[in-house]
Order: sequence, then C-alpha cells, then structure tokens
Amino acid sequence: MKNIFIEENGAYSIDCSNAVWATDEIHEDYHNAGMHINDVDFLIENSTHILMVEYKNACLVNAEKPEAFQPMADKKILIAARKFYDSLHYLRLLDKNKLVQYIYILEYPNGDVTTRKRLRNRLKLELPFVLQDNIGNGKKLIDRVDVLSIAEWNAGTS
Repeated sequence: MKNIFIEENGAYSIDCSNAVWATDEIHEDYHNAGMHINDVDFLIENSTHILMVEYKNACLVNAEKPEAFQPMADKKILIAARKFYDSLHYLRLLDKNKLVQYIYILEYPNGDVTTRKRLRNRLKLELPFVLQDNIGNGKKLIDRVDVLSIAEWNAGTS
C-alpha cells in the first residue's frame, strides 16, 4: 500500500496516507549514491511541518540483548543527533523547506516518560536550536524535538 511504511523489524507500520508527502527511502537513496551517513527512518510532510521520524525498539520479542541498548549513552545521543543533520541534506535537495520537527520514537526496557524527557533535553543540546537563535536571522533548521513512546506517538501526545 502506498505510504504505509513498515519499520525495519517488521513489527510496526506507520500510516502516512494522509501526509502531503512521505518517504521511507532515504536510506536506500543514500546507499545508492554511495554515501555512508546516518539517516532517519521516515520523513513525513504535513500542512505545516516536515517530521523526521527515527524509530528504535529494544522491547521486541526477538530483540537481541535489549538490556544492552542504552539510549542515554553519549554515543547513542550523538548518533541520534547526527541522523537529524545527515537527513537535512535530503530535504534540502528535494526543496522541502517547511519547519522541521524531529521525532524519536523510542521503546526500551525500563523506559518511561521521565527518561524520554531527559533524553529529549540532551538531544536539544546537540541539535541547532542555540545556533539558529544566535545566527539564524529568523531562519530555523529545526522547530522542535520530541522523544515519544509508541503509545504517545499513536495518541498524538508530545
């Protein structure tokens, strides 16, 4: 089906059929261009924003060593931030210039709303919020970042 994307583990899908535009092909396009950079899983355009959506789930039944996934580790935070920066090129090449929201959908053992908010705050420090305030002259590379559980994403909670 058009604009219904399946995440890499095949456990969940995301229905983008009401989106203005959406793709899950960014990784494949980068790979076909010979680029070895990080990218988000989905790009979704609505009437006001482009959503960069990254999905990680260490709570799946077949997940190997889910306890080893530590999303608050500095390295994991830097990788998550890098996915934003590396995906921004893709949007610019497609002339997608709406405000960007970065949504990190995250499920992992012992994850809760408090740890997701702490992670969001740490990500904010790595993303260009201060830079755009300092030199952006009103231009924005990012409007918002959220770290949500699957239930929060489905409920539209942020």
